[in-house]
Amino acid sequence: MPYAGAMARLRAAQREMTRTLLLDAGLDLFVSKGYATTTVDDIATAAGTTRVTFYAYFPSKVEVVKALLAERLNALLARVPSAERGSTENELVAVVEDGSPERIRSWLATTSERWDAIRPYTTTAHAAAAVDPEIRTLLDEWLDEAIGDIRDGLDRAERFPATTRHFRSVLAITELDHVARQWQPDRWGVARDEMLDVLAESWVASIGRRR
Repeated sequence: MPYAGAMARLRAAQREMTRTLLLDAGLDLFVSKGYATTTVDDIATAAGTTRVTFYAYFPSKVEVVKALLAERLNALLARVPSAERGSTENELVAVVEDGSPERIRSWLATTSERWDAIRPYTTTAHAAAAVDPEIRTLLDEWLDEAIGDIRDGLDRAERFPATTRHFRSVLAITELDHVARQWQPDRWGVARDEMLDVLAESWVASIGRRR
C-alpha cells in the first residue's frame, strides 16, 4: 500500500509538471509568435510532448488562455474566488472605499511593480480576444470582475451618485489596463513617478475622495 501511494503521488506530480510545461510553452509562444498563428502542435512541441498529450490536458488552445488568466494572472494580482462574481481583489475594494489620494497612489505604485510580470498574460488575452469570440467574452468578464471591485468600494463608501458609480469604475479599470499593458520607462514623455502621479490624480478625480 505505501508503494501504491507513492506511485500515485509521483503520477500526480508528473501530470502537474506536464500541465505546467504546456502552460509555460503556450504563454511563451502566444507572446513571441502571436495567439492566432500558434497551433496546438507548436505548444506540444515546445513543451517537449505530443499533440495527443496536449489534448489529454486541454481541449483547445482557448482553454490554455483560460487557465493562464484564471490561475496565473489572478494569482499575480492577488485575486481570490468570489461568490458574487468570478474573482475579487479585496485590497482594491478597501482602497476605493477609503478613497484617499495617498492610499490610491500607494496601491497604484504597488500594482505597477507587477506590470512586467502580468503584461504577457494581458497582452495575450487582448490579442486572443481580437480573433476569438470566446476569449473576447472571457476577457470582458475578467475586466468586469475588476470593475465590480471598484463599484463595490464606491457603494460601500456611498460616494458619488449611484447612477454614475459603474461608469466611473469602467473608466478607472479601462485606463489602468491600457497603461499597465503599454507602459515602458519614459514612454509618453514621463518618468515612472510622474506617470503614477498623473494616473493617481485621474483615479482620485473619477473614483476617489477629494480633500
